[in-house]
Amino acid sequence: MTVLITGATGLIGQEIVKKCHEKGINVHYLTTSKSKLSTEPNYKGFYWNPESNEIDHKCFEGVTAIINMVGASISKRWTDTYKKVILESRTITAQLLQNTINKYNYSIDQVVSASAIGIYPTSLVNYYEETNTEISETFLGKVVHEWEAAVNDFESLGCKVAKIRIGLVLAKDGGALPQIVKPIKYGAGAAIGSGKQWQSWIHVEDLASLFVFAVQNKFEGIYNGVAPNPVTNKELTKAAAKVLHRPLILPNIPKFAMKLVLGEMHILLFESQRVSSQKVEAEGFNYTYVNLRPALEDLLD
Repeated sequence: MTVLITGATGLIGQEIVKKCHEKGINVHYLTTSKSKLSTEPNYKGFYWNPESNEIDHKCFEGVTAIINMVGASISKRWTDTYKKVILESRTITAQLLQNTINKYNYSIDQVVSASAIGIYPTSLVNYYEETNTEISETFLGKVVHEWEAAVNDFESLGCKVAKIRIGLVLAKDGGALPQIVKPIKYGAGAAIGSGKQWQSWIHVEDLASLFVFAVQNKFEGIYNGVAPNPVTNKELTKAAAKVLHRPLILPNIPKFAMKLVLGEMHILLFESQRVSSQKVEAEGFNYTYVNLRPALEDLLD
């Protein structure tokens, strides 16, 4: 089996490549950097430049499934210009893939695409399942809504489409965790705002395994890519401090302070989404990291 991965050189993409190779799955990947092109037997790179509508269509040869991970980081200041980059890096890329498949008449059975739990409205009490139809009115909510709509267009090409709504990804060398633990390491850790906001997290290895599982088991529809036990921001901060053997002595960091530092992007720290993993578990997926403490011990020790 050969899959095409977009975003394969990113934080989650690299883990997905590893999981694919463990399962004997060959990987084709698209990259905007010609220096990252590789031609190993089970790992072959192809160049694309979505901004100029350029793509090496041979990336689809022998491919039966696409794992779509492409998208500019949301952890960068949201200027009007960068907001456009965040959206178009998710929608224009999907359109380019679809147009190329259609033009050269490739047959792709399945597309498993990244999405995000940012589509769910912030709430301290709701427990979100995939059947929820409310869409957050934030910038992120709008981005995810348009992203999923762009991905759904693969269905017109006869592809089964699955969207995995990703929560807070915990990884050793990237994503949010190093930023969360940096002040804790220096004894300056504190919960954010009330600390009551829910954070639906997932260990990066479990998330990578879930994408490969979704391809192997022909997932279709929406799935939440989160671990079974979400925690509050306060619980996350406390658990990280315990694993690092550091005290938490400072008061919670107020919202206005984070807004001054981060601008509109500060909502990433204050949005509250408690999200269910039951649909994924019902499909037979087994998590390695069900609870936060073992996940943090693995990543921080």
